[in-house]
Amino acid sequence: MPVHDEEASIVAVAHALLAVLPDVADAWELVLVDDGSRDDTPRLVDALAATRAHVRVVRHPANRGYGAAVRSGLAAARGEWVFFTDGDGQFDPAILREVVAGAADADAVVGYRASRADTWRRRAFTRVWNALVRHLLGIPVRDVNCAVKLFRRRLLDGFDARAEGGAISAELLAHLVGRRARLVELAVPHYPRQAGRASGGSPRVALRAFAELAALWWRLRA
Repeated sequence: MPVHDEEASIVAVAHALLAVLPDVADAWELVLVDDGSRDDTPRLVDALAATRAHVRVVRHPANRGYGAAVRSGLAAARGEWVFFTDGDGQFDPAILREVVAGAADADAVVGYRASRADTWRRRAFTRVWNALVRHLLGIPVRDVNCAVKLFRRRLLDGFDARAEGGAISAELLAHLVGRRARLVELAVPHYPRQAGRASGGSPRVALRAFAELAALWWRLRA
């Protein structure tokens, strides 16, 4: 779970996920990646790791970006299956039960937001982004950046992840498709952000994501 300045939501989201994990796995751990938070998030995730079993913290001293946080989490993951989601409270961790059930005959489960609880600007960006990623990379999913994904750990073998920003999901899915992973999609509820500030729709973050996507397309094409 990547987090950046999520002091208002991270504890509740982590506790909700910790309540679900024992129902879906015999062995599990929760890796919280603090991406250079400047609020109270570092203290809160450290307290979770100190008071709850099977919780680990990976820390970036400075903010590097969403993709970098996901990459650090994937590198730290040790289980047979890897699940990642966001710490902002826009997804209910209880969805993990349905996600795990959907993996019965698949290598990866990819969520898609049935109805996005975001601004029109972010929804418009998502439509353009999804169409572009499908066209350039041949990724057959509806919602590339939906932060509900479960996949077999062995599929990460050979994953040369480079995205530091918003193109990390496109890079991951392109790798899974290249590994001929069996993908299934699952509709997931999406809820309005109750606290904190989303940065994914800012022009700077969007431009970084498009630049990363162009670099990824060129690398795969070469």
